[in-house]
Amino acid sequence: MKGCPLRCWWCQNPEGMLPSRSLGYFEFRCIQSKMCVTSCPVQALSFDRNGLSIDRAVCNGCSLCVEACPSGALSMAGQEIGAEELVGELEKDLLLYDNSGGGVTFSGGEPLFQPAFLRESLVLCKMRRIHTAIETSGHAAPEIFESLVDHVDLFLFDLKLLVDNDHKKYTGVSNRLIKKNLTTLVRRKRGQDVILRFPVIPGINDTERNIDELTSFIRGLDGIEKIDLLPYHDVSEKYRRLGMEYRMNVHVAPSVEKVNSIKERLERAGLRVRMRG
Repeated sequence: MKGCPLRCWWCQNPEGMLPSRSLGYFEFRCIQSKMCVTSCPVQALSFDRNGLSIDRAVCNGCSLCVEACPSGALSMAGQEIGAEELVGELEKDLLLYDNSGGGVTFSGGEPLFQPAFLRESLVLCKMRRIHTAIETSGHAAPEIFESLVDHVDLFLFDLKLLVDNDHKKYTGVSNRLIKKNLTTLVRRKRGQDVILRFPVIPGINDTERNIDELTSFIRGLDGIEKIDLLPYHDVSEKYRRLGMEYRMNVHVAPSVEKVNSIKERLERAGLRVRMRG
């Protein structure tokens, strides 16, 4: 689901940040036919000696340039769909869910950014007995979060930075709502339905101070036993294709030694730790 209130420097899915459609440009595919330029009704595209230039402040996401491009150099991230139509598509895989013990995961972006659509989709899934999960930063007004809790079977809940000033610097928002909503799950005896997710970002949240704060905070979350470690990957190319600024100076994944050290610290805090891709 598109749209997210956070602006994490390392975001792996920048195409999901904005609620509007996002035009991507794959320069290596471009044959400079200029058919995209002539198809654009708002004149947002032009060519110069550096190749295609996109005026993203003018682009309205109509997708006509994508349809006109003969080489697939342009793509559009995002489409509009109703909850009934979406769940109708999801329902086609009921046999797969039943055989695998799986279900449907709503992610983004931030699914809580579209609470009405998310709630309707979750309710429709539950009516069809489809297991539901959400991947979330947890950043939402408490009344929004609590209105959705009973319709979600599994929470894949991000924890990034525990010191509020650091969280504001690297994500653009405070972590107070995040902590509050996670505490709400614990208070409602839903801790067993939570898998924490910790992205390991070199030089930003893999510090001794942040790991100390993380383990201290987790010890107070009764019932939560699982956490996934998600090592950072450089996705600067994605940002370039979308015309977005990539603020990370680090372009290498954290070392195996660093990730294993964090894993051991979390295991000593009583958590079951998984390494994810």
